[in-house]
Amino acid sequence: EVQLVESGGGLVQAGGSLILSCAASGFIFDDYAIGWFRQAPGKEREGVSCISSDGTTYYAESVKGRFTISWDNAKNTVYLQMNNLKPEDTAVYYCAARTVYFCSAYVRDFGSWGQGTQVTVSS
Repeated sequence: EVQLVESGGGLVQAGGSLILSCAASGFIFDDYAIGWFRQAPGKEREGVSCISSDGTTYYAESVKGRFTISWDNAKNTVYLQMNNLKPEDTAVYYCAARTVYFCSAYVRDFGSWGQGTQVTVSS
């Protein structure tokens, strides 16, 4: 059974940084891609970033140059380093896994989800 557990959310001032972690278990990393999504109140869930088992990464335009995704194989953990945070980054952040080794930005392509972690950026 695939399990994903996010951590690292919190309250930060605009311009600050946070690191989100997604601890994964129950699958072979070579055959999966892990994505980060976010959902703000009243809005649809959107793709933020993704990393595949061959190291390919994807970033939404809104976070390019500010967010960095990485994968620690030894710890079975995917990280999302978020710098220069803006109030519009406020959302619940979810990590998700898909059973193919290349990335996608679409919610429908991911079958396993974590419980989410709240990120709040104050102005």
